[in-house]
Amino acid sequence: MGSTKEAAETPYDVLVVGGAGVDTVVRVDALPVPYADSYGVSPIREWVGHTGTGVALGCAELGFATGFLDFIGDDPLGELVRERMGASAVDFHPCVSPHGTRRAVNLVDPQGRRMSFYDARDPLDLRMPSEHYLPHLRRARHVHLSIMNFSRFLFEDIEKLGLPVSTDLHDWDGLNLHHRDFALRSDIVFLSAAGAGERLAEVMRQIISDGRAEVVIATASAGGAYVLARQGAGSLRHVPAAVPPGPVVDSNGAGDAFACGFLYGHLRGRELEECVRLGAVAGAYACTVEGTHTALIDEATLTGAMEDQDVKTADGAVEEPEAALEVQQP
Repeated sequence: MGSTKEAAETPYDVLVVGGAGVDTVVRVDALPVPYADSYGVSPIREWVGHTGTGVALGCAELGFATGFLDFIGDDPLGELVRERMGASAVDFHPCVSPHGTRRAVNLVDPQGRRMSFYDARDPLDLRMPSEHYLPHLRRARHVHLSIMNFSRFLFEDIEKLGLPVSTDLHDWDGLNLHHRDFALRSDIVFLSAAGAGERLAEVMRQIISDGRAEVVIATASAGGAYVLARQGAGSLRHVPAAVPPGPVVDSNGAGDAFACGFLYGHLRGRELEECVRLGAVAGAYACTVEGTHTALIDEATLTGAMEDQDVKTADGAVEEPEAALEVQQP
């Protein structure tokens, strides 16, 4: 994990900052869970998860040289994160937080839908030392910032270095001030359509008009994705969801996989529409296996699945790309 001088000088295609943690996944019969004193469930499992982990692992699986910076605890959960990263191609450089490793408890129903109870545990005054992150920023081609509070304090140095930034606002409602720096200071912005509800179009346009984003992508699970680009006369476009290669069993990590698929296309100079479709394919693939970040799509599978999606389009199973990109309001 970056122990040699040669490795230390290798540029990163993607540097991910923040978002490591551990998920405890509980499978339930239905969501929401009715009140009861106790329920019998299938075996409860723990997975190294959370958003930054997913983007880092996913980008590395797609062949990108990937770095990952974050805080973890000197605790058993932090050791799980270290082990998972150590078994991957990700160059992981953590700082130790006395507050412990972030975690979440995720309830997942038989259709793969989830409800997450997130324990962020980082205090607001937590800061990553610049001597830790600056050498890695200087190696980066692209930075993906998870919305940890400490990550916002890297923006000034990122901007001085002229690096492009992506971020995922998750279920932002367009009002919560915690997300605002990330929304307005990033070049590529992902978010979930669920948070803004009927205000989704307004929130996406606000990100473009008030910030620096070149494109905003709102994912809507089986409803596909909505795309708004700075170039394109402000038209909001809809892209249908990809057809999963198997039954959907767990949506944990699907949004992170979508971001990886999109970045795969973007960093290889693909057109915006193709980048979104690559994201959709990667997101659908992630839903077919139990656990968080357990179904990581590789480059050959991603490109092959894209070809398969094109065949299904030609057969009429999904919309033609041109039709899918017609202006629609969410």
